This record gives sequence, structure tokens and C-alpha cells, in this order.
Amino acid sequence: MTAIQVERLIKRYGDVLAVDEIDFTAPQGATVGLLGGNGAGKTTTIAMLLGLLIPTSGRITMLGHDMAKDRFAALARMNFSSPYISLPHRLTVRENMRVYGHLYNVARVDRRIGELAAELDLGLILDRPAGQLSAGQKTRVALAKALINRPEVLLLDEPTASLDPDTGDMVRTWLERYRAESGCTILLASHNMAEVERLCTHVVMLKQGRVVDRGSPDDLLTRYGRADLEDVFLDIARDRRQAVAA
Repeated sequence: MTAIQVERLIKRYGDVLAVDEIDFTAPQGATVGLLGGNGAGKTTTIAMLLGLLIPTSGRITMLGHDMAKDRFAALARMNFSSPYISLPHRLTVRENMRVYGHLYNVARVDRRIGELAAELDLGLILDRPAGQLSAGQKTRVALAKALINRPEVLLLDEPTASLDPDTGDMVRTWLERYRAESGCTILLASHNMAEVERLCTHVVMLKQGRVVDRGSPDDLLTRYGRADLEDVFLDIARDRRQAVAA
């Protein structure tokens, strides 16, 4: 089954073409990387996948549901995490997670919060106001919020931003385990190329709103003759592909 299918997706803002007729799919249970520099169209694409932005044209199908016609059936089975979107500052971590748990009709929500607190090392900050958290703590809380409903599709924007190497590795290990145990499909937008190589089975490269390349990390490394994805990313960003390929 294809969990995410994007067909000829376009988003215009007046004369600005933010997303230019892109196509990609994410098989059920896969982790797919959505990569590109600033302004490549990643955030706009994710916003359309979530139903927050209406495409100018094209089609998005999530978990078998056409997002233009039946997005709420899909949204109940999805979730999203970004450390750049703040939770209400005056609510504690526990209160924020309860709110989201009730929005998703999570059974035994306090038990679920306890599970996530143990797995993501949130026990000491559960009763701290969200506005008093460090950047790394906010990142872990954002991920816990995204997992409250045990999503079948998880959209992640820089999931390990602001985390120290040890905590970042812990989060990546946890995501790998969650995907393996639940069959969740993950779409990952990240600038951490080592993270992408570790987690992703397939990569979609965006530049100026267009898909400019795609394939498994190993395919891309072979195609560009590079040892790591960071150099592939730089080749694409700096238009060095033909020179390398030659």
C-alpha cells in the first residue's frame, strides 16, 4: 500500500511558484526523506500534506484518502512534529499533551503520556510550563506530542534540531523502533544528512520547488560519485551535478 501519494502538486503565491508540479510516493512502513535548501518548497509541501494549505492544483492521497475531499479521515491517523512550532507557553508539558490527546480521542491519555515520558526522557519536565523549556527539551516534547495518537503517518520537520548528539541518537533509535514495531510511514525533512542516511530508505531532492533527483541514499551516492549525502546535497544546491557526472 502507498501511504502518501503526491501527483503534479503545484502551489502558487501570486507570481511566486513555491511548489512546481512535484510527484512522489511513500510506501507504507517506509521512511522517506524530503530534502532541499531553504526555499526549496519542503515546508510548503508538508503544509499541503497536512491540509493547512490548499494546493493550486494537483492531488494528494494520504492513507487512501483524497485530501481535497476527505482529509479529516486521514488526519485522525496522522501527526506532525516541528521544533519551530511552539506549544502554549503557560500550559505544562503534561497539560499540552492532554489537550492533544483529547483532540485525537486517545484512550487512557494519562497512561499514554506516561509511556512517552519514559521513552523520551520527559519525566522531570512534565509539570514544567512549556515556555520554560530549553530548545532541546522543546524538540523532545514536540515529538512526544506527535506520537500521542500512535500515528500511521508521521511528518517530521527537523526532528532532532537543537538536540545534543547523545539525545539525538536516542531519538533516532526510538523513531527506528517505532517505525519497525508500528509499520508507521515517516516523511522526514532534515538538513542532517547523516540522519537521512541512517533513517531513510528513499530520498526526494527539491530545489526551487521542483524535484531534481530521487532514489535510495546508496543510489544517490553512486550516481554522484560521493561518499556521503552531504556532498550530494551540495552538488545539487550548487549545480555541480553535470561536472561530477562527467
